[in-house]
Amino acid sequence: MAFRKKQTKTEAYMEAASRFRGQVCEIGVRHIDIKLVDKGTLQKFVDDLFETIFSTAHRGSALPLAIKYMFDFLDEQADKHSIHDPHVRHTWKSNCLPLRFWVNVIKNPQFVFDIHKSSITDACLSVVAQTFMDSCSTSEHRLGKDSPSNKLLYAKDIPSYKSWVERYYSDIGKMQAISDQDMNAYLAEQSRMHVNEFNSMSSLSEIYSYVEKYTEEIVCSLEEDEAARKQRLAFKLEQVVAFMSLES
Repeated sequence: MAFRKKQTKTEAYMEAASRFRGQVCEIGVRHIDIKLVDKGTLQKFVDDLFETIFSTAHRGSALPLAIKYMFDFLDEQADKHSIHDPHVRHTWKSNCLPLRFWVNVIKNPQFVFDIHKSSITDACLSVVAQTFMDSCSTSEHRLGKDSPSNKLLYAKDIPSYKSWVERYYSDIGKMQAISDQDMNAYLAEQSRMHVNEFNSMSSLSEIYSYVEKYTEEIVCSLEEDEAARKQRLAFKLEQVVAFMSLES
C-alpha cells in the first residue's frame, strides 16, 4: 500500500497558487473571447465612425471651412517658427481637433443626445475613445504580455486607422486655401443661422476672462503681427480692456 508523502506548507501553497493561476488564465481567456465577439459585432460601426471623422468628403459631406483654415494656420505658425518636424505638426492638429473635440463626443454622447449612458456603455465607449487616441498618436503602438486586454482588442486595426489620420491631414493640406474674407463670410453666415441657439454674451465673458489674464502677452503678440498691426488690433484690445475696467 502506497502512502503519499505529506506536503509541507510551502508545497501546499505552491500547488494552490498554481491552481489559482490556471483558473485566472482560463477566466481571462474566456473574458477576451467575449470581448472579441463584441468587437466583431461593433467593428463596422467603429470603422464607419473613424472613416466619417477622418474624411474630407465622406458621403457627400464637405469639410467645414473652419477645419481647413485652422490647419493652415497651424502650418503657417510652424513655418514661422521654423518647426519642420512632421510629428510636431501632426500632434498640433490632433490636439486641436480629434483629441480635444471628437474624443469628448465619443466618450460622452449624452453631451449631444438626450440619452442615459450606463456604466457598461461608458466602459465600451472608453475602449473606442482610447483606440481613437492611439490612432492619432505618432508614437509606435507597443504592446506586451502585461498590456491591458482593452489595448489588445484593436491592436491590429490601429495601423490602418493611423494611415487614415495621416491621409486626412495630407488631403486637407492639399485643398485650396481659405481667404480671410471667405472665412469671415462663413462665420457671419453660421452666426446668422444659429443666432437664437447660443448665449453670445456668455461666450464673450468666457473669452474676456482669458484676455484679462493674459492682456500683456496678447497685446505684444498683436503688435508683432503684421496683419494685426494693419487693423490696429492691439490698440482696439487695449480700449476694450480699459472700458471693461471702468465698468467693473
